[in-house]
Amino acid sequence: MNFPFYVARKYFLSKKKKNFINIIAIISMLVVAEGTCTLIIVMSVYNGLEGVIKNVHGNFDPDIKVMPVKGKSFLADSLDLNQIRETPGVLWATEVIEDNALLKYKEAQKIVRVKGVNQNILKQSRFKNIVLEDDYRLQQGSLGYIIVGQGIKYALDVDLESEVKPLQLFYPKNLTKFSLNTSKLYTTKGVLLGGSYSVERQYDDHFVFISLETAKELFSYQNKLSYVEIIVDEAYSPHTVMKAVEKVVGNNFRVLDREELHADLYKILKIEKLVVFIIISLIVAIASVNIYFSLSMLVLDKKKDVSILATLGASSNLIRKIFLAEGAIISLIGLLFGLIQGLGIALLQKHFGLVKMNAQSSLINAYPVKIDASDLVYITISVLVITLLASIHPAYMASKSFSNKEL
Repeated sequence: MNFPFYVARKYFLSKKKKNFINIIAIISMLVVAEGTCTLIIVMSVYNGLEGVIKNVHGNFDPDIKVMPVKGKSFLADSLDLNQIRETPGVLWATEVIEDNALLKYKEAQKIVRVKGVNQNILKQSRFKNIVLEDDYRLQQGSLGYIIVGQGIKYALDVDLESEVKPLQLFYPKNLTKFSLNTSKLYTTKGVLLGGSYSVERQYDDHFVFISLETAKELFSYQNKLSYVEIIVDEAYSPHTVMKAVEKVVGNNFRVLDREELHADLYKILKIEKLVVFIIISLIVAIASVNIYFSLSMLVLDKKKDVSILATLGASSNLIRKIFLAEGAIISLIGLLFGLIQGLGIALLQKHFGLVKMNAQSSLINAYPVKIDASDLVYITISVLVITLLASIHPAYMASKSFSNKEL
């Protein structure tokens, strides 16, 4: 015998059975509401975290990057940079030389990722947003300067205000013959500290900026570039501009947007979000047994009424629809309260930051929240499907439960 029917007959077929059925129905609504609320909050937090990560990358990375299909560099003449700059939607197009080098200051040294960039990067808002000093530079006359991340600055113990001793960059030469003179094994370039920046630790601890001219001397890139960075005008879609640039550069170059540059990271975030969504949906599915239980109790309680309806000519299909509607009412009321509660909590967190991250090294003080309309649609559909599925079997039992003996 089905467990709900057994329990009902054993313990609850009494004068208090109607109150008990109502209590179970209310509990079912609350379960649906809290499950819906939890889904909205968790999905909104994941959206917020994704937005923070995109914002961090946006302060450092370009909207579009043009890279060679093979190798780590290409001849500058093989790419028509002027035509790229004339492409509709392209606000900036900056040549970049990038490679690893050894950075030394006094007795301290560190392997860093060197980005040699054109001077126009200093005018870009994304660069101005991360530089900590008002007076910063990459080149002044014949003097080369370097802008380092905060992590590198602390690691080498460089003081921007009082130190005038130059930093030294070392890069190995591509020699065909071995030499005992170690000074001939690498290129050395002295640079002065021109400023510091702060974005996020993965950048601050590894990347430094120097002028394109200094990078060409250090890496011996006389007519070579590593890639081209493109900043898109806000009035244009980056995807549309990317497609236009692809037609300009041809098949020898890859054109990547910001999300493709960090494809693995964004893929992990989406997988985590999907897994959490499935787990919480399963919890809602398990909890929806309350709906099944309450409708099963209702079937027992309304056997006589169902028999009367059947005698008056009601079909099994009509009786089934009546009990399905009962389950739908429970689901919809619970869903509605869950949506209101979840959206309310998410909006409070968004505007007031009630739940703090409590980490000194975090980029933000409170957990970020972003409400996505598509998430609300998916949550609504999943909760309704799960809860309505729990109503099918009791409704089917109701359509078969009428009997003349009940009259």
